[in-house]
Amino acid sequence: MSLTLDQVKSKSATRLIGLNPVVMAATTVLIERCYARGVPIIITQGLRTIAEQDALYVQGRTKPGSIVTNAKGGTSYHNYGLAIDFALLLLDGKQVSWDLKRDGDGDKVADWTEVVQEAKALGFEWGGDFVSIKDAPHFQMTFGLTTSQLRAGANLSEIAMAKATAIIDRLKEEVKEDMSKIAELEAIVTNQDERLVAMEKRLNISGKETYASNYTEAITAAKAAGAITTSADKSKLELNIIQMFFNLGLV
Repeated sequence: MSLTLDQVKSKSATRLIGLNPVVMAATTVLIERCYARGVPIIITQGLRTIAEQDALYVQGRTKPGSIVTNAKGGTSYHNYGLAIDFALLLLDGKQVSWDLKRDGDGDKVADWTEVVQEAKALGFEWGGDFVSIKDAPHFQMTFGLTTSQLRAGANLSEIAMAKATAIIDRLKEEVKEDMSKIAELEAIVTNQDERLVAMEKRLNISGKETYASNYTEAITAAKAAGAITTSADKSKLELNIIQMFFNLGLV
């Protein structure tokens, strides 16, 4: 994965502002756990004002576009900082995808399915399970309250939030272990890559490496004797052999 976790998280930072603290914590862990599975995501919507909700509701009704919600202002969990929408973040860090069948990490499981699995484990309800209008990018935490109750001023249950927090904290610790293992593997791969580059350079596999100046006299003599025609493709081992023959007076 070319994007770092910090880069992925920064893409969603502004969308987390205004979320309920428990939902914000769950969203952060969701981003981390999806990243650990090779599926970077971006949060495209968090808190949505009632005015913004009303504008979305009239789309496809009195305004152009397709109907995307049945929720008027005040009847969406977004309006209370209890819901988020997401998209898959592509590896260039700029493009996003809402392709439910995309398998960007090549593990035979759709990336979208992996995100839904992680979200549900954290306690989110998924909009793809809605009976009326399916809302695949949508996750919400209701803490046992309806939007009518929230609109009437009901307070979230401290017990419900504490239970949710316990689950979030447990999964957060798990992802820390996963990320630690990923970091170790990345360090090993980086080390192997560096060793491979050094070996290729030493063997002059590309044929583009230049030899050190201390081989100049031996190379010149070998060319004059017809032992070699070029020095461009010679490895360190071959250069040492040429130097040895030169030292023995054989070229």
